[in-house]
Amino acid sequence: MTTLFLPELREMLAEDRTDELREFCTALHPARTAEFMEGLDVEETWRVLQHAQPTLQAEIFQYFDWDRQVEILATQDEKQVAVLVTQLPADDAVDLLRKLPESRVDSVLALVPAPDRRDIRRLQTFPEGTAGALMTTEVACLSETLTVRQALEALSRQAERLETIYYIYVVDDTNHLRGVVSGRILISAIGRPDTKLADLMKRDVVCVKVHDDQESVAQKVAFYNILAVPVVDEHNHMMGIITHDDVIDVVREEAAEDVQRIVAVEPLNDSYIRTPILTLSWKRGFWLLILFFAALSTAFALQLYQDWLNTYGWLVLFIPLVISSGGNSGSQSSTLIISALATKDIELSDWWIIVRREIIMGLILGGTMGTMGYLCALILAPTPFAALIIPLTILCVVLCGTCMGSMLPLLFKRMGLDPAMMSNQFVAGLSDLLGILIYVNVALLFLR
Repeated sequence: MTTLFLPELREMLAEDRTDELREFCTALHPARTAEFMEGLDVEETWRVLQHAQPTLQAEIFQYFDWDRQVEILATQDEKQVAVLVTQLPADDAVDLLRKLPESRVDSVLALVPAPDRRDIRRLQTFPEGTAGALMTTEVACLSETLTVRQALEALSRQAERLETIYYIYVVDDTNHLRGVVSGRILISAIGRPDTKLADLMKRDVVCVKVHDDQESVAQKVAFYNILAVPVVDEHNHMMGIITHDDVIDVVREEAAEDVQRIVAVEPLNDSYIRTPILTLSWKRGFWLLILFFAALSTAFALQLYQDWLNTYGWLVLFIPLVISSGGNSGSQSSTLIISALATKDIELSDWWIIVRREIIMGLILGGTMGTMGYLCALILAPTPFAALIIPLTILCVVLCGTCMGSMLPLLFKRMGLDPAMMSNQFVAGLSDLLGILIYVNVALLFLR
């Protein structure tokens, strides 16, 4: 449907049918308008946007994909771009401007009204990944001395430039955060118009510090189940808020980073498509080389027992089974513990509970897999007694894998290292090496 509409949209542009283009921008939801414009090039897109009022223009613009947004800001008329930047939430504007050359940023911001320029410049000073970089300064803040009637009048004047009014934050004369009043409570107090906000507000406010890590912010918002969280400085001055849509973006970003770390890839700074091949190769290749040398140690371990393996050739057939059993069980445990650490489901102090659970789990899983391994070994082993090598080895290897997979993330966390980046790689290498050593020594014990 979008493709079918493009010729008509291009025809409107070619014939400069202003009224129809203005109606196109206003008749649909901004998301649908942006969707219908997907097939246009940047120049055509920008021409269509000029037929919308600045506030609507910014709404439509925010539904474009990230690359198109950056290209528009980088290539179009500076004065018009400055009008658009003024209408964007300050935190979104900062994220986009970070992708532009500094000279372009300076020339655009020079045309932005001073109050908005100050907000953007202040947000630019906070490092990426912190609450300060994530927050928006467009927040409903009212004095604690206002009555309900005065508060509603003030909100009616502020509402157009606010990103959200789910919560109204109450501050004193020096902008210290004193409390919060929800929109619902304020509306329900209309029948008592002379009641002061100080009497309605909740004083125990959940807030974050401006330099807090964005992951801890997301965890706090999820734990308290709130739609926005205020950001304060070290002196409790109100700085801004972080809304739930920004928190969702953080959760997605952090989840993507954890997945990349778990599979031994240094987290990408950009999307997969936009990451240069050489950069991607380095981020993947570094840990692959480490895993490569870990696998070599397994080959050297096998070389030590080469004569013995030549004598009992049937045991060689089960080496992949033994190695994979330990590695897979260890990776499972490691991933579960990493996930639980990330969600604060467990703490380092829970290590003994985790060890006990993983020992029991290793015995259950190892026993089950060992039983199936024994049935297969009966076919290939010279005697039923010799076939016992396989189930006993699998039981030991799986038990080692689960214990090692659960303990390494806790150890790396205790050392201040990233468990997601380190654990699975070490589990893979150690499981292979231990698997071979356990297998050969169990076999020697039986066959002697």
